[in-house]
Amino acid sequence: MNLAEGCYRLTKSFPRAELYGLTSQIRRSAASVPANIAEGYGRDAKGSYIQFLKISRGSLKELETHLLLATRVELTTSADAAPALARCETVGKMLNGLIRSLEARAVV
Repeated sequence: MNLAEGCYRLTKSFPRAELYGLTSQIRRSAASVPANIAEGYGRDAKGSYIQFLKISRGSLKELETHLLLATRVELTTSADAAPALARCETVGKMLNGLIRSLEARAVV
């Protein structure tokens, strides 16, 4: 949720012409990360949870790509995007660890 909130704040300064472009894509992918985690958890089945965690991980990679593109086309600076990208890395590590943990329990 903190990552999504930070991305919403970051995109507030994007030009209005980008409202339906990168602004929308960044916000959508950022919101998808916690939403998919929650949806998978709510399914109350380990296999579904793992699948939704992997979908969340995909949304995270999509978000990283959009943030890097926004920097390259100068909608934001590297310095302004850095906290969101760092948080993406942290969330990615957490997702990978949780997925590995749940998959390991499924094998036993």
